[in-house]
Amino acid sequence: MLTDANIRRAAEWISQAKSVVVLTGAGVSAESGLTTFRAPEEGMWSKYDPMELATIDAFNRDPELVTRWYHWRFTKALDVEPNPGHAALANLQRWLDGAHKRFTLITQNVDGLHQRAGSTGVIEIHGSILRWRCTETGEEMPLTDVSFETFPVPSEAGGLMRPCVVWFGEMLPPEAIEGATAALSSCDVFLSIGTSATVYPAAGFIEIARTAGAKTIEVNRDPTPIGGGVDRAIAGQSGVVLPHLVELLKQMGDGRDELE
Repeated sequence: MLTDANIRRAAEWISQAKSVVVLTGAGVSAESGLTTFRAPEEGMWSKYDPMELATIDAFNRDPELVTRWYHWRFTKALDVEPNPGHAALANLQRWLDGAHKRFTLITQNVDGLHQRAGSTGVIEIHGSILRWRCTETGEEMPLTDVSFETFPVPSEAGGLMRPCVVWFGEMLPPEAIEGATAALSSCDVFLSIGTSATVYPAAGFIEIARTAGAKTIEVNRDPTPIGGGVDRAIAGQSGVVLPHLVELLKQMGDGRDELE
């Protein structure tokens, strides 16, 4: 059982907050067995640079290769399960909802693990690998409606199907950034979990929260550049820290039984 005073203080802040915003990154998914985006892969994909494949130019140049790569990536995502960190965040959301408080989950991950764990209203600032869209019409559809019998995948409108992820050089979804900014601008507590938060716009989220007067908390296995600037830095895996945090909230509760 963890006894870190920082975790207890974080639980106290959350219990007193009216609005909580959480930002998650690749470290949370890594605990489910997914390699981070820039980590070296094994097998046939080890010879490719992900940063060169994740562009519209690469897709236009070789749509078969890029589509096969993303087929491999979403297959890996569907082969793993949400971990205790994902479950704890879903549980935290239920608790705050039950207390008529606001909870906003912003993720840089595209794997859908938060939703599979039960989180709702997730703001996906980098899109989702589990939705695909037509290059001609922009119409989106869930992965289950896309047939991968051929590579690349043709669309009914005569174009090709591509994943609804944000490639390098593309604009982030405006509605996602607007939603994230609005939540951050009025939050009481901000948690950065499993991310170094060094790439914008995520790098600017903590400053928006600070300007709003929010308490800032980091949960990360390894030290990060923002660790020295947050109110509380908690070293550890999200799958260990977050369930303990939720348990402390349950002990501080006022009769609510939303936490499982």
